[in-house]
Amino acid sequence: MPIINVKVSAVKSPAMVKRIAQLVQDKTVGILRKKPELISIAIDFVDPDCWIVAGESLSAQGKHSVYVDVKVTDETNTKDEKAAYIAEVFAGFGALLGELHEESYIYVDDVRAAAYGYGGRTQEYRYQHPAG
Repeated sequence: MPIINVKVSAVKSPAMVKRIAQLVQDKTVGILRKKPELISIAIDFVDPDCWIVAGESLSAQGKHSVYVDVKVTDETNTKDEKAAYIAEVFAGFGALLGELHEESYIYVDDVRAAAYGYGGRTQEYRYQHPAG
């Protein structure tokens, strides 16, 4: 049930939205073992002129960048899974966008089950009261 926020320095188009969503969803399902029907993805496009790294815009540097923040319930993924996810999402965006700035961030945020949920119920509640 992760919520995934993506900021990307790219030109917005329906095709780019679809490619980004597919990349992030595939990695989240494949590596973090999350259910695809519970994944929500919000994508924001940032003009490379407005994304500054080390005092210079990405457009001036001829590079792209990305910030991916995925919130998952604490203790549902190992360190190795999170490390693999970060590496593969970074590589995936590099393949998608081209020259990706090293200062691109993928953040797997472990959120306490009692402080995180959807549909009006916490993950802790769902654990304590399994459906079916």
